[in-house]
Amino acid sequence: MRGDTMLGKRIKKLRTEKGITQSELSNYLGLTPKMVSFYELEQRFPPQDIIIKLADYFNVSADYLLGRSEVRNSDQLLKEYSSLNYEDHKELEKYIQILREKAND
Repeated sequence: MRGDTMLGKRIKKLRTEKGITQSELSNYLGLTPKMVSFYELEQRFPPQDIIIKLADYFNVSADYLLGRSEVRNSDQLLKEYSSLNYEDHKELEKYIQILREKAND
């Protein structure tokens, strides 16, 4: 699977969160509104350059767009981690270890 079943949903969600129309997004991408509709309805899969433009426009990672990650932007995640104090870092590291062990069961 290429992730296209998630991609359309993510494009539409991000577009509506930003409060823009398909036409406005298509202008940014240099496409027709119909092509944006095809992407959102998962009738077409965008080429790599369009995925990159979408990720840049919405400030998310391509992995998030493709459904490979639930983290919208890893820079944002790192910023959040950096704002934690030492004790919180240790607690988070313990939790990560628990999740890893759970995944290996």
